[in-house]
Amino acid sequence: SDAICSFVICNDSSFRSQPIIFNPDFFVEKLRHEKPEVFTELVVSNITRLIDLPGAELAQLMGEEDPKLPGANSTASGFFRSLMSLKRKEKGVVFGSPLTEEGIAQVSQLIEYLHKNLRAEGLFRVPGNSIRQQILKDALNSGTDIDLDSGDFHSNDVATLLKMFLGELPEPLLTHKHFHAHLKIADLTLFDEKGNKTSTPDKERQIEALQLLFLILPAPNRSLLKLLLDLLYQTAKKQDKNKMSAHNLALMFAPHILWPRNVTANDLQENITKLNNGMTFMIKHSQKLFKAPAYIRECARLHYLGSRAHTSKDDLDLLTSSGSKELQPLKSQKRSRLDTCHQEETQQRTEEALKELFRHVHNMPDSAKKKKLIRQFNKHPTALTPGSDVPTSPAPRRTRSRSFSGLIKRKVLGTPVILERKSRDATPEPERVSKENVHLLQKCGSPAHVSQVKPKSLEGRKEETCRRMRAHLLSKDSSSL
Repeated sequence: SDAICSFVICNDSSFRSQPIIFNPDFFVEKLRHEKPEVFTELVVSNITRLIDLPGAELAQLMGEEDPKLPGANSTASGFFRSLMSLKRKEKGVVFGSPLTEEGIAQVSQLIEYLHKNLRAEGLFRVPGNSIRQQILKDALNSGTDIDLDSGDFHSNDVATLLKMFLGELPEPLLTHKHFHAHLKIADLTLFDEKGNKTSTPDKERQIEALQLLFLILPAPNRSLLKLLLDLLYQTAKKQDKNKMSAHNLALMFAPHILWPRNVTANDLQENITKLNNGMTFMIKHSQKLFKAPAYIRECARLHYLGSRAHTSKDDLDLLTSSGSKELQPLKSQKRSRLDTCHQEETQQRTEEALKELFRHVHNMPDSAKKKKLIRQFNKHPTALTPGSDVPTSPAPRRTRSRSFSGLIKRKVLGTPVILERKSRDATPEPERVSKENVHLLQKCGSPAHVSQVKPKSLEGRKEETCRRMRAHLLSKDSSSL
């Protein structure tokens, strides 16, 4: 199983341009063929979650009991059944025989031809020529290749022969075992706000139930059903030409696909409407019905990956919501990895932008705008901390100044700013030395000269004190003016 799940890297350039085919139902099909009992239990447990099947009907679905069909005990149906059995004694290789892959290969010629001739008005309703149909039937039974494009046959001949093939199968295409399940699927309706059942069909649950039911069909029945429903879907899409809607096609094919064998319309009087509506629904949604539900895929995948497989969608949802990493869906795992990568990339870009912003603010001239920006930085000191790669010089530990503007200068300029801050801390209060300011300023010189001096020694500290006193006096003079 590890070999199946691993990625194969091919260095051959001739294969790189080839498309990669991925089957999302791979593990589902693998489980069906290798462990049919486990597969059937998994699917049936979810079917019973959607529809109510009493013990007898569930046993019939599982094949543990013979299906009890409507009208099975009537005298008329018994006579009809004996007549059909006599008729099947002369069955050929394809017509009247149990469904096989070889028979499907022969009949698929008819389906392929009809796909190219869907515009014929009244297709599947207008009968063809009986003589041509017999010739075509004998050719199919003998296994010979047929050239349907030669012009010897009409599309109505081929369509009628296809219905004849389905009608002569020993049991309907959807089998007798599934009959009661399909009646229950037709009854799936929505509930109102008060929890009362309405008459509106619950399409999502019906699609899910049909997906599950089709999974446990015999392989030949499922293959032919897919070919047939796809043909009817394409036919209904061209109803403006052939005048055959999905409902009209359902009336033609429900007796061959859903109705039990050897019963009359009177026997099904109560259920004919359900069966016809169910057939119409299958034609309209045929493109969704042959995909396994996501939770079935996940359970099958986990079964082969060595994890615990769960037999119910509810169990899988419950364990997923409780935070179990073992049962986390593959799609959510990929999404979380992508979100983590995205967050890391966003954080890196943010740090780079902050570094540029710090340098820009520091290089701005002293102004009210610069002070305003620094006050904004001080409101969010954690979020706006620059990255660790900003060059800084080793500096002694300080305990007094914790302002954010000082942090910016330490990160960008390094040690000289720290020494400057020390000199500022050592400066006496301006109000207390106001009488000595004039003498100090005369010794210090101009402010421009002071601003260029770096306080690296005791002399530097004195000059820094002179610069600060001169700046303070100038500011007091300007305020008095």
